[in-house]
Amino acid sequence: MTTTAPTSPGTRADRPPWEELTALLRGPLVLPDDDAYDEVRAVYNGMIDRRPAALARCRDTVDVVAAVGFAREHGLDLAIRGGGHNAGGLGVWDDALVVDLSLMRSVRVDPTTATVRVDGGCTWQDVDHATVGFGLATPTGFLSSTGVGGLTLGGGVGYLSRRYGLTVDNLLSADVVLADGRLVTADAEHHPDLFWALRGGGGNFGVVTSFEFRCHPVGEGGVVIGGPVLYDIGDTAEVLRWYRELLPSLPEELSGWFGVMTIPPAAPFPEELWGRKACGIVWCYTGPHDRADELLDPVRSFGEPLVVGMHEMPFNVLQSAFNALYPAGLQWYWRADMYESISDEAVDVHSRYGEALPTGHSTMHLYPIDGAAARVPQDATAFAYRSGGWAGVMVGVSPDPADNAAMTEWARSYWSELHPTSAGGAYVNFMMDEGEDRVRAAYRGNYARLVQVKTAYDPTNFFHVNQNIRPAGA
Repeated sequence: MTTTAPTSPGTRADRPPWEELTALLRGPLVLPDDDAYDEVRAVYNGMIDRRPAALARCRDTVDVVAAVGFAREHGLDLAIRGGGHNAGGLGVWDDALVVDLSLMRSVRVDPTTATVRVDGGCTWQDVDHATVGFGLATPTGFLSSTGVGGLTLGGGVGYLSRRYGLTVDNLLSADVVLADGRLVTADAEHHPDLFWALRGGGGNFGVVTSFEFRCHPVGEGGVVIGGPVLYDIGDTAEVLRWYRELLPSLPEELSGWFGVMTIPPAAPFPEELWGRKACGIVWCYTGPHDRADELLDPVRSFGEPLVVGMHEMPFNVLQSAFNALYPAGLQWYWRADMYESISDEAVDVHSRYGEALPTGHSTMHLYPIDGAAARVPQDATAFAYRSGGWAGVMVGVSPDPADNAAMTEWARSYWSELHPTSAGGAYVNFMMDEGEDRVRAAYRGNYARLVQVKTAYDPTNFFHVNQNIRPAGA
């Protein structure tokens, strides 16, 4: 999905008085004529090519307030960019003012209360580095290059979800710049309706400049046991049937996601396996190591694995293990759904499309949402899929735009065949620009309450460059 503005932004007759905003900011304001413009506007998904009118690289909350006020005063669209990982590239927008938080990167851990305060521009790599040194972590995703803000506001499914819940289940408070320019702190006692909505409702309600999370002990002093166990792609059906029955029975300190993939042509994978299509599970065990062999021997020894790559490592090393394989700038096309079960019909679809992987980076993942994440009531947070199961995503990925048509068709066809086995909606963090019906399906019965909160805090839909929840009457 490539969007190109018909005119050069920032050069029109109604060009806003950018010099006024520049005078209000500590951070730089990047305009289309600046040398840094193309670098700063780029996002993780190289398929997205949008040209904002300007990017305010905020250094603090006061900068964010100034940028929000300027956009409101001059009738500009506003986009909010944290880590830039958003599947649909919604951190940038044609002719918009982008509030770029990526210079706001402070992290403060309090080991006595097991909490961490995190600026809105941080990536999870920033957070993991700070917390793991104290033997702690807060539930995150699966790539540490992901931004904290986007992942958190969409829910936050990751290696620790079975044991400690989603990221939003561990959010204690958030500092938010609202559409009217006010800065508020949302938590269980202050603006509780806003706090409820932030926990899964995306960027619809304001710009979050700071998050406070609960942390938990992981492994032994932050050292876990994790890594992939990979099988030939022809074993997909056998492995997936075993995995779907096994996972719910495992202790919650052991989790693993299933995927189909191509073995990367790089160490530590054996050279004779480079480029081979495979299926497998990436495991993460966060419990005491004296129980590890008892729990892990069955998952190491099942079937005829090609690779058994499970080792002791700091949790942040596992979190960053795939960063180098998926650097910023690759072409991405995403399709996703939630699945409350993995039916025999679904197993057959996964087997066929795994065999047909269109590029070396293309993949499909199934991430478990059970255990602690499923014990949270569906209406306790905006994130609605609490009945167990998996968040599934199929992505066509390539460094070469010439592959876009083939990998997009693969992902669309895969999704279309699998969708009848789904729970109806998708994890918003895996969605591209798919329309209002898909947004509604992502929130199930929570959508009506989200509309109420949106109407109270953003009645004009000022924050609309997102998986948008329209206020009443919009």
